[in-house]
Formats: sequence, structure tokens, C-alpha cells
Amino acid sequence: MAPSALADIYPIPAKHYGKSSIQASVLHGPRDLRLETRSISDPAPHELQIAIKATGVCGSDVSYYSKFRNGDLQAVAPLSLGHESSGIVVAVGEAVSGFQIGERVALEVGVPCDNCRSCQRGRYNLCPGMRFRSSAKSVPHFQGTLQERINHPAKWCHKIPSHVSMDAAALLEPLSVAIHATRRAAIEQGDTAIVFGAGTVGLLVAAMAKMSGATTVLIADIDAGRVNYALQNGFATKGYTVNPRSHLTETAEKLATAKDLASQIVEIASADEPDFEGADVTFDCTGKESCMQAGLYSTRPGGRLIMVGMGTPIQTLPMSSSHLREIDIIGIFRYANTYLTGIKILSFGVLPSLDNMVTHRFKGLAAAKEAFELAGKTMDKDGNLVIKILVET
Repeated sequence: MAPSALADIYPIPAKHYGKSSIQASVLHGPRDLRLETRSISDPAPHELQIAIKATGVCGSDVSYYSKFRNGDLQAVAPLSLGHESSGIVVAVGEAVSGFQIGERVALEVGVPCDNCRSCQRGRYNLCPGMRFRSSAKSVPHFQGTLQERINHPAKWCHKIPSHVSMDAAALLEPLSVAIHATRRAAIEQGDTAIVFGAGTVGLLVAAMAKMSGATTVLIADIDAGRVNYALQNGFATKGYTVNPRSHLTETAEKLATAKDLASQIVEIASADEPDFEGADVTFDCTGKESCMQAGLYSTRPGGRLIMVGMGTPIQTLPMSSSHLREIDIIGIFRYANTYLTGIKILSFGVLPSLDNMVTHRFKGLAAAKEAFELAGKTMDKDGNLVIKILVET
């Protein structure tokens, strides 16, 4: 729909809005999700007011929903979740230029200070003053996008082409993680990449590794359905279903198991390639200690291990495997300067369909609780695969 047509739906300019009421999904504690009425004011001079249309459910959101915390970040006040979002401009701040009511945008929901050394060097994802929607890191918490409307800085709203769906635009956020990870990995043409974890981010990392020049991309996961999905839809070239071993307590036993897993994965990745010493680049998209251990053993001398997933905060790793073989361990935290690249990638259709990654859609904020309950599973009650869940408003 053209902006002029959408303007007929949202015809009131910002300076006439005043305060109005909106509905918001608000988390008060573990699994205590409530639908509440909030007030919203006019957008500030440099803000846009966005009617949220699609929000993806992320693993961090599920963690907050189930535990009221994500890793070391404990929520201390009611919090609206959601940060993978797209919407429509419904009001424009008086100092904003280049946007008009009715335009479709993807939201980059991290707002940095723009003044610190990290920001000035273009690495604004590392800004110590970053406020990120749906995260408990900053207090007061920066509320997420599971609301009918939000005011957001125009600088961090990105126009999307008319042929890119709202659902795909919402998934620009996890795609940005994948773009940032593969940039940091410095993949070269002909490389072999191994990806641990076939969730949304793992799938997109695998797809971006292929697009960046890796000719072999093996994806590994404990869920055979997700591995098969990755292969059938062109995210990866090879797959491996991990048989998890639980109740391991001794470090030596854990490392031996990880080395055995790495050996099996490397054997499949090598596919009779002579003198194969391991992956050029390995991505851990799980945050699990066992995958980081296996990832180190899977990587060739001089290769790179990329930490994408945030999970177990303190891990025991075979550091000599990195030290003696000069394997670079590279950390990834969110993303920076990725949205315009992601929009171009989506616009030209060079990745597997992001729309098809959305396996379940829930209509309206009242359905958010049901969405979060399902997002913690890999299959729904009918036995269908769960990949990405969206709440559409």
C-alpha cells in the first residue's frame, strides 16, 4: 500500500496527537504476562511514532518470560518484551525530515549515546550507554515493541521496500546478528564453515556464510527437524544431528565427548577433501559450553571460532587447543551498521525466504502469552516444526 493511501488510515499529524491510550503486553514476573493500557504522548522532535505490525519472539524474550531474567540481567520492574519489529509511521516529530505518515519501517531498537569512543568509531553496539528495547540492562528498562504504538528515534527507523513483507522486515533484527557475525568472521571464498545451532540466528548465520563465499556450510543441532529444514531450504549444504549426552560432570569427560563430537562433524564436513584439518570458521550460535568446546576442536589451525550465542556465562574451555593452533576466538554482541545491508539483501531475494521461516503467527497482543509458551518448544501440539514465531498487531 502506498504511503498516501496509508495516510488516510493515520491522518493526524504529530502536533495534534496529545496523549492517547494504547494496549501493551507487559511482563511482571515469570510467566506473569498482562495486557495493560498505557498512555503515549506526541513523538519528540527527532522521533517517529510507529504503529507496530509484526514482532518476532526471540530467545532472550523467552528467557525473560520464563525466568524474568536473561543470563545475568535481572528485570526489576514491569517490562514489555519484543525487539524484532516492523511497523508503519503514524506521526512525525517536528524536527524529522525524510519520513512521512504511512511509510513502512523496520526498527533498529538499540539506541546508543552517539558520543562515546565506541560510537565515534562506528561500533555503537558496544556503547556503554546503549538502551535496548526489551532488555533489563538499563534502568528504567527500555520498553519493548509488544505495544500498539511506540515513539522511536527516526535515526533508528529504516524504510523498507514495498515488496518486502512486514514479517521479513521484523526479521531484519536477527539477520543483522548474522551479518555482523559473518563480517567479523572474515570468510573467504571456498571456506568451510560449521554452525552449531539451527535456530533462527543459526540458520541465518549459515545462509550468510554461504552468501559470503563459504562453499561448505555444515549446520549441527540436537533437533533433526531443524537440521532437515536447514538443508531442504538451502540454508546449509550439510547437516549433523547431535545426540546429546547428559549427566557429564567431570571436565575430562566433557572434553573427551566434545572432541569426539568434533571428530564426527569434521569427518562429514571434509567429504573426502584431502588434507582437511577442520573448519576455516566455526560459529557457536547456542551459547552452550559443550558446543564451544566442540567448536574449538572442529576448527583448523589458524581458523576462527565465532561466539554468537549468549548462554552459559562461565565456561571451561580447552584453551591450549586455541593457543597452540592459533585459533582466534571472536565475540559477537548484537550488531552495528547492518540494517541497510540487510534491507538490500532482502530486497534482492538472495537468501532463503524469511517469510517461510515464520512457522507460527499469533494475532493481537492478547495472544502473546500463547506465543511465548510455544516459542520455548521445537514442535507444536500437532507435531509441526517451530522455527520463528511472530506476534502480529
